[in-house]
Amino acid sequence: MKIREITQVALVTAMIIVLGLMPPIPLGFIPVPIVLQNLGIMLAAVVLGPKRGTLAVGLFLLLALIGFPVLSGGQAGPAVFVGPTGGYLIGWLLTPALVNSFLTISFMRHPWGRMVGGWLGAVLIVDVIGSIWLAISANTPMLTALASNLVFLPGDTLKIVLACLIAERVRVPKAKHI
Repeated sequence: MKIREITQVALVTAMIIVLGLMPPIPLGFIPVPIVLQNLGIMLAAVVLGPKRGTLAVGLFLLLALIGFPVLSGGQAGPAVFVGPTGGYLIGWLLTPALVNSFLTISFMRHPWGRMVGGWLGAVLIVDVIGSIWLAISANTPMLTALASNLVFLPGDTLKIVLACLIAERVRVPKAKHI
């Protein structure tokens, strides 16, 4: 990796951590809060792409796993990864690859298509993975776990739209070689 790419990965990892400083919003009927941190995961996917985005998210999750309180609400450690939110964390790690695999479909190269591809990879699939894990870890019926995730869809949809709009602004054009 070039120094520029390492710096980009480090900056996005730091941004994900900073977004975790916003307090989570507990819902009461589901042990998974609403967080702003997944906006950083979405940005990692749409700005850095599959390889560097996965590296940034993986570095962030590694810090959380070894005990740095980088998750929203100061959460950290292996217990978080096996608790009710563990599936969402796994989904976060897969998000850059998922989003970018959807973006390889030709009609999703259009700006609106990018938002649809981002939504499929960063919202829908992450929520399904999170629901499956939630159903297993909290001994909840699968349909109940899936239905409880409907509360996340409006906010996560706004986050992926925002992430795509930001990505359009921060993409640096490749320098022409002379």
